[in-house]
Amino acid sequence: MFLRCHLRKKNGKLHRYWSVVESRRTSSGQPAQRQVLYLGEINDSQEQAWRKTIEVFDEQKNEPRQACLFPADRPIPADELNALSLVISDIRLLRPRSFGDCWLGCHLWRELGLDGFWSERLGGERGGVPWEKVLQLLAINRLCAPGSEFAIHRRWFLDSAMDELLECEFEVAQKDRLYRCLDRIVQHKDALCQHLIGRWKTLFDARLDILLYDLTSTYFEGSCAQIPKARHGYSRDGRSDCRQVVIALVVTTDGLPLAYEVLAGNTADKTTLRMFLEKIQSMYGKARRVWVMDRGIPTQATLKTLRDDEVAYLVGTPRASLNKLQKQLLDQPWEIVHEGMSVRLIEQDHEIYVQARGLDRQKKENAMRRRRLKTLVRGINRIRHRIKPRKEKSRPAARISRDQLLRKVAVLRKEAGRVASFVQVHEPEEGQAVTATTFTAKLDKAAWKAALERDGSYILRAHVPWEQWPAGMEKQAPVLWQWYMQLVHVEESFKTLKADLSLRPIHHQLEKRVEAHVLVAFLGYCLTVTLRMKLSASAPGLTPRAALQSLSAIQMLEVRIPTSDGRVLVMPRHTEPEAQQKMILEKLGLAQPPQPPPRIRAGQLELEATDSRELL
Repeated sequence: MFLRCHLRKKNGKLHRYWSVVESRRTSSGQPAQRQVLYLGEINDSQEQAWRKTIEVFDEQKNEPRQACLFPADRPIPADELNALSLVISDIRLLRPRSFGDCWLGCHLWRELGLDGFWSERLGGERGGVPWEKVLQLLAINRLCAPGSEFAIHRRWFLDSAMDELLECEFEVAQKDRLYRCLDRIVQHKDALCQHLIGRWKTLFDARLDILLYDLTSTYFEGSCAQIPKARHGYSRDGRSDCRQVVIALVVTTDGLPLAYEVLAGNTADKTTLRMFLEKIQSMYGKARRVWVMDRGIPTQATLKTLRDDEVAYLVGTPRASLNKLQKQLLDQPWEIVHEGMSVRLIEQDHEIYVQARGLDRQKKENAMRRRRLKTLVRGINRIRHRIKPRKEKSRPAARISRDQLLRKVAVLRKEAGRVASFVQVHEPEEGQAVTATTFTAKLDKAAWKAALERDGSYILRAHVPWEQWPAGMEKQAPVLWQWYMQLVHVEESFKTLKADLSLRPIHHQLEKRVEAHVLVAFLGYCLTVTLRMKLSASAPGLTPRAALQSLSAIQMLEVRIPTSDGRVLVMPRHTEPEAQQKMILEKLGLAQPPQPPPRIRAGQLELEATDSRELL
């Protein structure tokens, strides 16, 4: 990089503008130059009217003041009191750090009104730094580069431009302050959810007539001796060896979160629904809502209670119920949802049953079923081949005991799974010899054919009183199927929380901080889903993670220019956005952020600050 001076003559007067330029070589070997930072005009002393006055912050006097900039090779006018003589030849560029993604996160934070919400609730508590800014630092880190509180203190805060964005020095990222902030936020969780629902309605016109409900789990690293909710249970992460907590989440059909709850790790899914329904009603009142959930959440008794209370629901049903409803469904016509997907509907006992059949899914399940059957039949034939008498007298049939036979058949049945029920195996009685007569197998062709026809089908079960259907919508099987398919938004929420926002694993050893850890991840998800909704309107192919990674290339540098009197002019400047970053900002309806104001710093103070950062 190098400094470039631009001379411009305007109204008979000569002006000098300075910029930092980067030189690169293209693939063809030709040099290409790019302006990284624009420093503006630094005046000559030819005419007093040419002087450029800027507002700088004097760190010694701790107050802003006006100053005129002059190059060191030109004399300063005698009548100019607040003048700075800059040694341009000794300019330095220091502390490159990420700016664009952090700036966008702070913008989303303000757009959701979280600055005012947390300032109202945490502003009265004592602390050297406002606690709402500490929490904002935690949430922006969870959005941009998820890490532990110690990682924020040790590395990330210095590698980001959060000091300029929060207008705070390093004390905001002190390790103890970050942990103490976690102890103050959990009590405001319900108020936060009520605040967010108002923002979702304002920003995205969110609808609450259809709500999606599901559960997931996240595991711990450590003993978790002081966490009562840390229990062994069914792990969705495949970590049954670790203790865990269960997280129940309610989102809208757009994936906008409404509420969540942290439950004990051994909580059964079927015991959570009633509690969460009462929670939502207490927070948002009773209204016409349709609850969409997976089949493992409600029990038969819970569904009956919901029908008695006139609560609308739509839930998946085990495939075994298809056998009971097969006769009634045969008389109903298929409705085409899209190419390869058909649905049909019946009403029975104040409930609606929808059968959905996907041709691609049917082909896949048929192929899996045939592959398992083929493996089972081959295994049985190998056993029969060992006990079948051979024609050559020199090679008699291999002897196999009944116990060996039963063990081999049991292994084959276990590998075949449910397919084994279609093969009727006749095994020898106790005391009988194992021969081709006492050991036979036969395929139940009728049941096999019926199973192939049912592949690719599943049943949905719903209770939606007519008055609770959305206005202008008829009661149709395709509508119910589309509602159920929106459960993928809950799965996407869990994927974002666990993968992009690093909710798992949990390393905290105090229950209050475990719940605060989940709350910070929840705040990060709120920022993510806000960004996703904005991108979906103008750039649907761009994910929030890709947008943040692209904007993170906008760096912030400190341009330090020594003065002739031993001080340093510090000018924090972010780099110019590239074409892709400009496109993202344009799609989001955002303008390039303004440059931070410059500061005047004592030379010795600047040296001490640099040394302290190196020690960190």
